[in-house]
Amino acid sequence: MTLTVKLLLVATLILSIILPFGYYLIGEKNKGRYKTALGVNAFFFFGAFAVAMIMLFTGSPVQAADAASTAASSATGLGYIAAALVTGLSCIGGGIAVASAASAALGAISEDASVLGKSLIFVGLAEGVCLYGLIISFMILGQL
Repeated sequence: MTLTVKLLLVATLILSIILPFGYYLIGEKNKGRYKTALGVNAFFFFGAFAVAMIMLFTGSPVQAADAASTAASSATGLGYIAAALVTGLSCIGGGIAVASAASAALGAISEDASVLGKSLIFVGLAEGVCLYGLIISFMILGQL
């Protein structure tokens, strides 16, 4: 694939994310906007997917040999992306969980101080989600 085709595919995928959310956030406020946003997102995503598959299967044997030689470097790159996603998404999820659990715990403690130990357990479990993601990230990096 040439650079322009790759840039076109990346631009299509980015637009498939931006356009539906923009329509959802800025568009008219009615019940149909959910369906419209989902339809636009599905159209752009599967359209970009179809174009990528066509480009993938129309390559020459020379391109296939070049792709086989660079498979190891792309696997390493995907491993780094996987480690980053695991860490980032687990920390985002843990942050959301801690925000909910900590605010509820503070409210419960202000009414009854005897629930401090129980509430700290739930806040600690929410923080554990981040640590589990970090451990999995180290395991992925250890395999690279």
